[in-house]
Amino acid sequence: MACVIVRFRHMSDPGQPLVAVIMGSKSDWETMRHADEILTRFGVAHECKVMSAHRTPAMTTEYATGAEGRGIEVIIAAAGGAAHLAGVVAAHTILPVLGVPIESPALKGMDSLLSTVQMPGGIPVGTLAIGKPGAINAALLAVAILGGHRPDLRKRLHEFREEQERKIKKETLP
Repeated sequence: MACVIVRFRHMSDPGQPLVAVIMGSKSDWETMRHADEILTRFGVAHECKVMSAHRTPAMTTEYATGAEGRGIEVIIAAAGGAAHLAGVVAAHTILPVLGVPIESPALKGMDSLLSTVQMPGGIPVGTLAIGKPGAINAALLAVAILGGHRPDLRKRLHEFREEQERKIKKETLP
């Protein structure tokens, strides 16, 4: 399966993505576009690709094993159903892998959540919430991880949190 969606954003080098946002199918884009938007807002170089742990296992393995050598520092992996994209990717890299369970019609994403969160000891996957909140928080967590050694990102994350606080303080009830 060829890559369906590829986006590059820049911080310092527009050709060097720091975060990979991967998803099991093109239909997952409706959820994962929120991660793309957050990473873009923070100016983090990233790429978005479609691959499947089960339908394109060789491609997924090759991508995961080569990610570190390509300069990727964090991988956000999303899949629905009982698919286990995040777990398979985590098995092939030492990079932080953040799993986003996609909401599925049959079980409302509980199947996705359980298959992502229940990893055996020794192969960690940081699992986020089901759906849009998980995609947003995965991107924010990726920014926080990168911000550990990038003061400009850390500063932007502080500003983001302050903006959230200001918005809440301005809210009024009828």
